[in-house]
Amino acid sequence: MSKRYIGIDIGGTAVKIGYVTAEGELLATDSKRVDFDHYQTPIIVTVKNAVDQFLALEHITLAELSGFGISATGQIDTKEGVVSGTAGHIANWIQTPIAQIFKDSYHLPVSVVNDADCALMGECWLGAARGYRDVVMVTIGTGIGGGILTEGRLLTGVRGIAGELGHFPIRADGELCSCGNRGCYEKYASTTALVNMVRDRADELVPDISADHIDGQLIFNRVSQGDTALRSVVSEWITSITLGLVGLIHIFNPQLVLIGGGVSQQEELFIEPLREQILSYTMPGFCKDLIIKSAQLGNNAGLLGAVAYLKNLF
Repeated sequence: MSKRYIGIDIGGTAVKIGYVTAEGELLATDSKRVDFDHYQTPIIVTVKNAVDQFLALEHITLAELSGFGISATGQIDTKEGVVSGTAGHIANWIQTPIAQIFKDSYHLPVSVVNDADCALMGECWLGAARGYRDVVMVTIGTGIGGGILTEGRLLTGVRGIAGELGHFPIRADGELCSCGNRGCYEKYASTTALVNMVRDRADELVPDISADHIDGQLIFNRVSQGDTALRSVVSEWITSITLGLVGLIHIFNPQLVLIGGGVSQQEELFIEPLREQILSYTMPGFCKDLIIKSAQLGNNAGLLGAVAYLKNLF
C-alpha cells in the first residue's frame, strides 16, 4: 500500500480534512465550521476535535499514516509551524503553535503552510500548474490570497510568510483595510469588493433586490442575461484585479498566471476579459509565452497542496 496522509485545510470559515494517498487520490473527506461562535472557541480546538472525529469515523490508525500536511489561513511561519499574523479579522488565532500541537498529539511528521501557498502547491502537483516552474497564483474570494513559484520553488521568504498578495497597496489614499493599511489590493480586487461596489449603487443597479441578497453569483447571473450597467461595474472591478497582476508579472516574469476562487469558473465573463486586459497593460517582453488561466482543483486544492508540501519535506 502506498503512503497515506491526512491533509487539513483550515480557513476562516471551515476546516476541510482529507485522507490522501501518495498519488493524490482523496479516499475520504469531511468539513466542519470553525466560526460557529465567532472564534470564541479557538480554531485549533475545533480543528483538533474534527480531526479526531474524522480518524475515528474512517477507522484510520496512526500506524498507517505518514504525516499531517496542514494548510492554514493567515501569515504562517513555515519554519516553526506557528500563526505569526492575520489581517486582523480572526480572534484567538495569532501565535497558535499548530505544528507543535499536532506533533505532541500524534507523534508524526507535520508541515504547516499558508492556505493560498498550499492551493498553488496543489495545482502544481495535480492541477492546472503541472509542468510549470514559474507561476503566480491569485485566489479571488472574500479576500485575496496567492502564492508564487519561482524556478520550481515556492517563494516563502525569511520567515515563510512571503506572498501576502491581498495586502500590497495599490492606492495611497484608498480604503482602510482590516490589516491596518489603506488601499490594499483585496479592498479593490476581491469578490467582496465587487459586491460592495454594487451594494453602494444598489438603488440604481439592482432596485428589485435587497442589498443583503447581493452576491457574486447574482451579479454574474445578471451580466450573463445582458445587464449592461452591471457589466460596466464588473469591467471596472476587473481593471483593479489587472493592475495588481500586471505589477506581479513585471516583478516575477512568470510562465503562468493562475486564477483561483469561485469566480474563476466564469470563463467568458471573467477570465477572458481579465486575460485581455492583462495582456494589454503588460509590457510586450513579459507577454511572450505568458499563459493566464483558471485553477482546476477547487476546494480541494489547499489540502492536496498541504500533502504535496509535506511529501517534499519527508
